[in-house]
Order: sequence, then structure tokens, then C-alpha cells
Amino acid sequence: MEARESHELAEQIHEHEGHGHEGHGHEERRQGWFRRIAGIYIGVVAMLLAIAALGGSEETKVMLNSNIHASDTYAFYQSKYIRQIHLQTAAEQLELLGAASPSLPPEQRTKIEQLTKRYRDTAARYESEPATGDGKKELMAKAKQWEKKRDHAAEAIPNFEYAEALYQIAIVLASVSIVAMSPWLLGASGVLALGGLLLTINGHLLLVPLSYDSGAHAAVPAQTAPAHAAAVKPAAH
Repeated sequence: MEARESHELAEQIHEHEGHGHEGHGHEERRQGWFRRIAGIYIGVVAMLLAIAALGGSEETKVMLNSNIHASDTYAFYQSKYIRQIHLQTAAEQLELLGAASPSLPPEQRTKIEQLTKRYRDTAARYESEPATGDGKKELMAKAKQWEKKRDHAAEAIPNFEYAEALYQIAIVLASVSIVAMSPWLLGASGVLALGGLLLTINGHLLLVPLSYDSGAHAAVPAQTAPAHAAAVKPAAH
């Protein structure tokens, strides 16, 4: 009787241990799946981080390059304006010389008239040269195009910068969630990554204007502003 009771007790203990091992194995499998999913997720976020960093770098290059072209174009515009003024002044001086010297020989008066006409024709050509695109009118249009491209890039850069920050924080939270086995941390990481993805898309498309620090991102573009003002002012002459 005692042997039978001992046998039954041993079977109950063995059965209880079996259930414990089964529950422990199920928990290990669940943790394994969680780690795999989190690892794949971290890899995807790292890829998005690289894309955002590349986008920000390219837009920075575009901003700097466009700013240089805008500055050069405005400088060319101003040089055209100065030469135009010199030619107009020379033509006026020749006209005054001819008017003040009625006793000039006909050949000299003809030469003065020819020079005056050539100077005025050249000055008029500087105003607009559609064939070469180097007239004042064409140069001003080019400069404004470069400015527009520069400003577009300056508006896009903060989107990529903020996206990079969100991606990095998301990766940190996801890594901690693996150690802590916390789905909540992984979910919070996903929210941040989604925000970074939206900012990355907005950086390429600029669907939603994002305010940015003009002192940090437009410090270089602002250098062309005096040239622009100076270029527009001479045009009034």
C-alpha cells in the first residue's frame, strides 16, 4: 500500500515538472520571436536613417552650390550694369562734345556720331541678350531661379535632420526593449520611427512647410541678399 502511494506521488511530481518545463519552453519561444522581430525592425530603421542622412547631405550640397551660382550671377549682373552706365556716360559726353564744337570737321563729327551710336547700341544690348542669355534681364531671371532652388533645399534640410534624430532615438529604444523584453518600448520606438518616416517623405516633397532656423540654415544664402538689392536698385536707372 505504501509502495503504491509512493509511486502515485512520484508520478504527480513528474507530471508537475513536465508542465513547468513546457511553460518555460513556450516563454523562451515567445522571447525568441520578440528578439527576431525587434532585430529586423532595428535593421529597417537603420536603413531609413541612412536614407535620411543621404537626403540631408544632398540637400546641403544643393543649397551651397545654388548659393554660389546665385552670388556669381548677381555679380555678373552688376558688372553688366556698371559697363552699361560707362557706355551711356561716354555716349552722352561725345554728344556734348559734338554740340559744343560746331566748327568740327565733318569727318570728326561723323566719327563722333558713329562712336555714340555704337556705345548706345552696346548699352542697349546689355539690357537683354536672349541669344546668349547674358543680358541683364536674363541674368536676373537666372539668379532668381538659383535663389529659389537654394531656398527649397534650405527648407528641406531640417526635415532630414529631425528625421535622423527620431530614427536614432527609435533605434535606442528598440535596443533597450530587447534587453527589457518590453513590447511597450518597442511600440514607442515604432511611433518615433513613423514620425521620422513622415519627415523624410516631407523632406523630399515639402508637402508641409516646416519652420527652420534661418540663422543656421540660411546664413550662407543670406550673403546674396545685398547683391540682390544692389542689382535691383541699378535697374531703376
